[in-house]
Amino acid sequence: MAKSLQSPVHEEMTQPTINVQGQLLDLSRPCVMGILNATPDSFFSASRQQTERDIAARADAIVAEGGSMIDVGAFSTRPGAAPVDEDEERRRLRRALAVVRRCHPDAIVSVDTFRPDVARMAVEEYGVAIVNDVSAGRVAGVFGGEEQPADLSDVPEMFRMVARLRVPYILMSARSTLKEMLTGFADEVLKLRSLGHNDIILDPGFGFGKTVEQNYAILQQLEKLHVMGLPLLVGLSRKSMIWKRLDTTADDALNGTTVLNTIALMKGASILRVHDVRQAVEAVRLCAPCEEKETTHQ
Repeated sequence: MAKSLQSPVHEEMTQPTINVQGQLLDLSRPCVMGILNATPDSFFSASRQQTERDIAARADAIVAEGGSMIDVGAFSTRPGAAPVDEDEERRRLRRALAVVRRCHPDAIVSVDTFRPDVARMAVEEYGVAIVNDVSAGRVAGVFGGEEQPADLSDVPEMFRMVARLRVPYILMSARSTLKEMLTGFADEVLKLRSLGHNDIILDPGFGFGKTVEQNYAILQQLEKLHVMGLPLLVGLSRKSMIWKRLDTTADDALNGTTVLNTIALMKGASILRVHDVRQAVEAVRLCAPCEEKETTHQ
């Protein structure tokens, strides 16, 4: 049997599971989440899907290439992107989610939004299973603004919403250092659990509120986030921390993405959020423990 490339850190972790629509999803073998952007201006141009035909083709490709989840977003968070009001975000999502549900009714779908009422619409009208919030419950988490003081009585409305909806919640951090991130996550997880919400996935937020150097510092210490005892989602796909260091562009950042995804897997990532699903699935297969049965040679 070939020696596993899995890191010792991952082997010592409690195997994570989350409750997805009444079924336990085992994340002991990492999953790949494919990105479907129903936007005209996402930072990676090849990821933009606006027509029903393009949306269907993208959903088909994610499933065919081995993706376990489809993450649908309609608000670009790239630097300099034009703001999108709630009505427009809702309109884009309704069109995209209707197509995804028609093509793949059994797929695990997450919605990428920071707006509680948009999340509710996606879950109640289209059976979305996971809420992926880049704001950590607060718009300021992504778009700037001062960090609000830790106060259990100050519970973000998105936290209350996901607790009511009873769906897993991806909690992202825009903090720039691991120490700040751990402090923030501890407070936010406590607030979510005070509402009876336990299906929480942590996202260190690569590319959000961090310099290139800070992104790499967090990646190098990623295993320390396991102290929270929660599964980790890592979204490194074609981000500027890759192409700025390589002096290239997002279009040429696939190889760099695969390298960093491999590092993240070996540090215990449970979910990879990616544009390039097949390559990420291959990285998971090569990093996961060998599943081949021993054979007896005579």
